[in-house]
Amino acid sequence: MNQKELREIRRRFQPDRSSITHLYGCYVNSNREIISELDEAVGLLTKEEAEKYFALLKKTLSGALGRNLLDISFATKQVMDSDEHKLLSALRKTELQDAELRAQFYRSVIDAVDLEDSNYLLLLAFDAYDVPHRAKDGNLDDSGEVYKYLTCCICPVKSGKAELGYAPEDKRFHSSVLGQVVSAPVLGFLFPTFDERSTNIYNALLYTRSTEDDHQSFIDAVFHTEVPMPAKRQRDVFSEALAASLEKEGSFEAVQAVQEQLNARLELHKEAKEPEPLTLSLDELSEIVENSGGQAAAEELRKRCEEEFGENARLDAENLMDSKRMSIESGEIKISLDAKLSYLIETREIEGRKYLLIPADQGVLLNGIPVET
Repeated sequence: MNQKELREIRRRFQPDRSSITHLYGCYVNSNREIISELDEAVGLLTKEEAEKYFALLKKTLSGALGRNLLDISFATKQVMDSDEHKLLSALRKTELQDAELRAQFYRSVIDAVDLEDSNYLLLLAFDAYDVPHRAKDGNLDDSGEVYKYLTCCICPVKSGKAELGYAPEDKRFHSSVLGQVVSAPVLGFLFPTFDERSTNIYNALLYTRSTEDDHQSFIDAVFHTEVPMPAKRQRDVFSEALAASLEKEGSFEAVQAVQEQLNARLELHKEAKEPEPLTLSLDELSEIVENSGGQAAAEELRKRCEEEFGENARLDAENLMDSKRMSIESGEIKISLDAKLSYLIETREIEGRKYLLIPADQGVLLNGIPVET
């Protein structure tokens, strides 16, 4: 799925825009026991309650593709005959109305998910979307495509804190304790995906709030397939490979140049309004490094990236380096600046000592106070 397709489905997560009639799920404690089950008719909920439930489901389609939203691909063999795909397909076919199938799914998730000491809400919903077709005259008509999908999210539930609350009956503030509060999802998925505005039963879309955790036990239980390396791990691996390729004396300017080239490609990709995230092959990454640190550095980077990511890997450019900030550390000194301004930083050796220089000709503020330099 691309960003345009995500937005199209996200817009449905409102009570008056979807065909979601029921919400299902269960409330699970830290001992992996089901405290209660949820089977709510949307039409019987208050407007505020319905909107809160839909906001939780909608959150599972938020964040960046390749970082918070990861493609899960099923092998053809799995689609044809596997327990995990059969269960997801059966839940979808029965529109989540089969209690035994739901119980089987709940158990597989509960056995795999560990939120440490936190209770959580496992929430499920089914929707059927009559996909409109835009005719040449600009009008929308029925395309005949009905995209039927289910969404799942896992939301930590935490005890409320004691707070002051106003009691209008006696016009006083009293100490009150809020009950169990449902937090934003930490994990979820959409199945099947909406690719090229059509149903793709070979893929699911995994949501993870953390870009560091791959939730492998959950993926093994629900999808039984491999998942892309977490975004944080991708950045760490690439940084290690880049450092090794430039050797210990890799210059400040070389790393700076790599970041500038990556950012330039991202900017061009953004200007082209491409719906898919920018991905780079190992050939393209080697070219960037060769332009910055020479052929030997490029060859070393390619070798290390092949070992970690695979020979035919394509890496999300956003995951390789921070495209918004440049972070510089030296001893206890830390400097952070907009990546677009990285060209202002210079290296200089003065009287045998190495320095990083920043321009100060536009005035300097020290603790918010203008000072002379």
